Amino acid sequence: MRIERDTMGEMPVPDEALWGAQTARAVQNFPVSGRGIGPDLVHALGRVKAAAAKVNRGLGLLPPELAEPIEGAANEVAKGLLDSQFPVDVFQTGSGTSSNMNANEVIAHRAAQLARSPLAPGAIHPNDHVNLGQSSNDVVPTATHLAARILLEERLLPALEGLLRRFEEKVEAFDDVVTTGRTHLQDATPIRLSQVFSGYVAQVAQATAHLRAVATGLEELAIGGTAVGTGLNTHPRFGALVAAELAAGTGLPFREAANHFAAQSMPAAAVRVSGALRNLAADLLKISTDLRWLGSGPRLGLGEIEIPAVQPGSSIMPGKTNPVIAESLAMVCAQVVGLDAAITLGGLSGGFQLNTMWPLIASDLVEQIRLLAAGTTIFAERLVAGLTVDRVRIASRNERSLALATALAPAIGYENATEIAREAHASGRTVREVARDRAILPEAEIERLLDPRRQTEPGR
Repeated sequence: MRIERDTMGEMPVPDEALWGAQTARAVQNFPVSGRGIGPDLVHALGRVKAAAAKVNRGLGLLPPELAEPIEGAANEVAKGLLDSQFPVDVFQTGSGTSSNMNANEVIAHRAAQLARSPLAPGAIHPNDHVNLGQSSNDVVPTATHLAARILLEERLLPALEGLLRRFEEKVEAFDDVVTTGRTHLQDATPIRLSQVFSGYVAQVAQATAHLRAVATGLEELAIGGTAVGTGLNTHPRFGALVAAELAAGTGLPFREAANHFAAQSMPAAAVRVSGALRNLAADLLKISTDLRWLGSGPRLGLGEIEIPAVQPGSSIMPGKTNPVIAESLAMVCAQVVGLDAAITLGGLSGGFQLNTMWPLIASDLVEQIRLLAAGTTIFAERLVAGLTVDRVRIASRNERSLALATALAPAIGYENATEIAREAHASGRTVREVARDRAILPEAEIERLLDPRRQTEPGR
């Protein structure tokens, strides 16, 4: 162990650690979950610190002999090379000061090691140099937006595009399959399986469009506002220049927040994105539940589609397989909804110029995106891509649907059609057979009206 010092005094720190006294205090104060803020947020902090060092050097506020090693160390953080140096629990000080200082201390120590010429002990200071022109209150919201927006662009949006392609393939492949629609889990009028999957395409496409729209809010960065949004102790151009550096480094249109007081006191963009992720989860859960029902059986359930078998399904029942990929996605969706509840509560917890739940909001938002990206990709490739249809089973059931009588109602009236459906049900015969026996219409007209494919194409 070595002894490090901060404004409160001395703290023992492991010899191999790059962090200092403030991180050590946070580790001591917050032994809550054993879970840190996560690598995505750590890497985002590294990006912010690297951009800040570069800008401060360009503004003449930080000499090159300090700025260059700080930028180099921060880039190592951004690349994930120093992940082990971030031990602070996610349930910490509400502003995220502990994680910000963790980054400042790690970067300061590592920068001293990277300096071209030996520096005196403490020559690179966590607050005075690494944190120059910044506050935890603008750095943590900035890192949150940065991490979430990058993950959306690199992980979740491509995953959703992949799922859309798989569903579109099924729309084309299943257009010849007419099945029974179901409402209230009861038989309804005929529907083509391609129409069912077109609904899934629309659901995912609409959720994706909504997500893209709200994600633009993450492109506004709080950096430059410092403690309360006034920009005290920073250069007036600092925020805009750091945002420009982050935009150039990521290829995303980051910009300084139009109003720092809003950006730092209310995590509105994060809450809106979380809501869009919750809505996406609701869509995906509905779809996965549909597919589990349609694939139920294989002999005594609906069994209309065949879900790829990817692993044995039971430790006691030989030969059983389960829709495990759909079940996994359902759990992902449930977790995303729960995380949204926490983020919403976090959004409600602002007071004056600071929201004290930024670490929770940041961690949960990133977790939502990662879970949905992984769950969606697995669902698309290990379930949807391999779906097949039992056309024989479906065709044998279509003729027995009592809902076929719906097509007779315009010609013979609702009440007469109801009588035919009831008689068919009571006698075990089909609607077609009862309609023929009653000679309610010419046989050719009965055949035309009761054609299941025609019932999926109104007006033809």
